[in-house]
Amino acid sequence: MTKPPSSDFDAIVIGAGHNGLVTAAYLAREGLSTLLIEARSEVGGTAASDHFAGARVNICNCDHLTFRTTPVAEELNLSRYGLSYINVEPPQVNLDWSSQTPWELWHDVEQTVESIAHSHPDSVDGYRRFARAAIPVAKLILDASSQPPTRGSLLSSVIRKGGRGVTTMLRMSRMSAADVMREFFTNEAIIGPAMVEGPVVWGLSPETPGTGLGAVAFALRHVAHVGRPVGGSGALPEALKQSFLQSGGLLRTGTKVVGIVCEGNSVRAVQTSDGATVTARIVVSACDPHRTFVKWLKNPPARAQSLVERWTATPSGEGYESKIDAVTTEPSSLLGRAPVASTIIVSPSLAELHRGAQLMQEGRTMPRMALLANSPSVTDSTLAPSGQHVFSLESLYTPYSFTDGWTSKDEPERWLRQFATLAQPNFMDTITDWRVMTPADYETEFHLPKGHATSFAGGPLAAFMGTNPELTRYHTPIKGLYLTGAATFPGAGVWGASGRNTALTVLKEMR
Repeated sequence: MTKPPSSDFDAIVIGAGHNGLVTAAYLAREGLSTLLIEARSEVGGTAASDHFAGARVNICNCDHLTFRTTPVAEELNLSRYGLSYINVEPPQVNLDWSSQTPWELWHDVEQTVESIAHSHPDSVDGYRRFARAAIPVAKLILDASSQPPTRGSLLSSVIRKGGRGVTTMLRMSRMSAADVMREFFTNEAIIGPAMVEGPVVWGLSPETPGTGLGAVAFALRHVAHVGRPVGGSGALPEALKQSFLQSGGLLRTGTKVVGIVCEGNSVRAVQTSDGATVTARIVVSACDPHRTFVKWLKNPPARAQSLVERWTATPSGEGYESKIDAVTTEPSSLLGRAPVASTIIVSPSLAELHRGAQLMQEGRTMPRMALLANSPSVTDSTLAPSGQHVFSLESLYTPYSFTDGWTSKDEPERWLRQFATLAQPNFMDTITDWRVMTPADYETEFHLPKGHATSFAGGPLAAFMGTNPELTRYHTPIKGLYLTGAATFPGAGVWGASGRNTALTVLKEMR
């Protein structure tokens, strides 16, 4: 795979989020001269960490689960570059606003059932039935996502799993996530938290048809271990960067792309805002597809006309997630409980979540918020100075087009005060400094249009039934132009499988 003399590089990857980093690292490892371009001064995107008030905080949540089910860390030898994980047990504590009775979700099913037996005994049998049905589906999803999706790869995944979970996955995929959970539970203290980390994280109502696979979130924690990188989430993209550079890759930060140039039926070059034009036979965009195809594409061939028209007609989504980072004098804890490192899910009722999705479209927030809270410094002392702790609070259904605007801190402070009603009595007094990242901030600081990171919310079946094949096959009608990132399969959270799948697709098609 030698570089043709007419090109500056074999490959250019646009965007150094964790998927772009994974793709670039694999291509460089295979001997391709690879340029990675990032608009920000640092790599990692929203998977990165940041310095705030003397502490190290994560841009988004710090829990890594699906990434640890991939072979990326081993194949790229990321431990050599400092990546190590702290397992979190239990990974999650759940409660709802109505009962305010917490229960623990453990990696072990029986430990989870034991916790439910103490707090919500009416749901014990239902949880066992749920685990029997959902765990095979979760295993099938993870296995099918670990390779570029083809009918053959899905079939091989089914064969490896002995066919377990296929019928259930097909049925769930057509249902709403709420209806899936109602088959097993009547208690919304169990249902609500599953919806918060399922369709609500995607910005959808849990009553939306086709979101059923979002109901397997609990099951994923029984299949894989939740962990947090020592030093914060940003330790992962930092290790990926070092792997890429050690393989001979070239990184340009602080460089904005303004054009992807086509010549004939092929991609030819990338243009940057400083006036440079860099040629390559392969270009991979790890950025928003709408921006890639509508704003950047120059002189696309006729074969790409329908692609451009489709994305031109596709409305851009708006961000709906915000995050508060705080530095505190003591770790947060639920009232009457010892501090834990677990992520705490606080859920409104199903009716409130469904109404919350409607309120978000109207530019308003819910009276009782859907929250994800944690104090990662409980188990990782590297995150804060001695005697201090880091507290994070994610809030969902917080619209980019907020009617009151995001210039004031009044609304995000309301979320802190809501959580304080569940925490130790002096919770607000322990906070020495805090900041908020709203969808407006994600737009200005992370170049996410309207603060929205387009995510591929479907499962393996959507990879074959979707109307946007470039999101599930990674290649486009333009020879040499590929996609990766959150918008492509399986782009959910810090996974990295999309980046690896894209790299494997590029290498296969080059050969």
